[in-house]
Amino acid sequence: MPAAIDLRSDTVTRPSAAMRRAMAEAVVGDDVLDHDPTTLQLEERIAGLLGKEAALYFPSGTQANQTGIRLISRPGTEVLLEANAHLLHYEIAGLADISRVQVRPVATPDGVLTAELLRASLRPASPHVPKISAMAIENTHNAAGGKVMPVAVADGIGALAREAQLPLHLDGARLWNAATAVGLPPARLAAPATTVMVSLSKGLGCPVGSCLAFPGAARDDVWEIRKRLGGGMRQSGILAAAGLYALDHNLGRLAEDHANAKRLAAGLAGHPAVTPLPPDTNIVMLDLTRHPADAVIPKLAERGVLVTAFGPKRLRAITHLDVSAADIERAIEVIGAVLS
Repeated sequence: MPAAIDLRSDTVTRPSAAMRRAMAEAVVGDDVLDHDPTTLQLEERIAGLLGKEAALYFPSGTQANQTGIRLISRPGTEVLLEANAHLLHYEIAGLADISRVQVRPVATPDGVLTAELLRASLRPASPHVPKISAMAIENTHNAAGGKVMPVAVADGIGALAREAQLPLHLDGARLWNAATAVGLPPARLAAPATTVMVSLSKGLGCPVGSCLAFPGAARDDVWEIRKRLGGGMRQSGILAAAGLYALDHNLGRLAEDHANAKRLAAGLAGHPAVTPLPPDTNIVMLDLTRHPADAVIPKLAERGVLVTAFGPKRLRAITHLDVSAADIERAIEVIGAVLS
């Protein structure tokens, strides 16, 4: 049997030999005591790429997201976000536990949160309803199939946030993919947000790590929150070196993943047992018309194609740097045959 084609997530990538060498050769120090030089270099570079004054390196995107919300919100208030946001569904109620905020989900028809929908959720001040302390957006939107938030839409939300004097958090785990898809610098997409999380362990292929970017004046507060959550690392430059390598070598190739995702969707279009959603980036949602997802997934795995369920009759496939164009052609053949 050929090697399995793993489309479960872009987190399954393994560091290349060159990335491992960069990690092994990294100059390191104690980041908790007096900064690790390689980690500091990565943080400065991420801050520059996102157009923010400062950034800190985190073990995970969830911890960075939670820190961002904890920084900009207040206990006993509400945070507004899209109804299917990762922050709401896939971070095990961290906002309630860590930030002690109530989440108010805003329903959208397509996963794209807009200023108009948010404005309708802003309530007049009253002693009988919770105050709103922050808003959050997600770009790309995982549950919506890697959908890119249009720049004009994000700008509109940013303008509303300033008008309402509310800070805005951007869950940009795949912001690199969004920037690639629209052909703009990441800083342009991050501009409306107060705090921005970006992942290094998804499309960029690092084994570990995310960063949170924020205003420079908040550095001590972000450091304190990260420390309280157990995110302070010692010789973290060994891991940060992978991020620097990825920015140099893997950021520019994300368009290949997008092309492979489009080919996967196109190759299955017209099959009577599946309806692919046209992808914006590297996530392909496959809606099954005949069979439940739980019945299909093991059959695909037997034939060497790994995907995940994203609902009773929906499969999710994510392309990444360890999946080639030839792999996609084989995946199209296998998925088509199994569903037939």
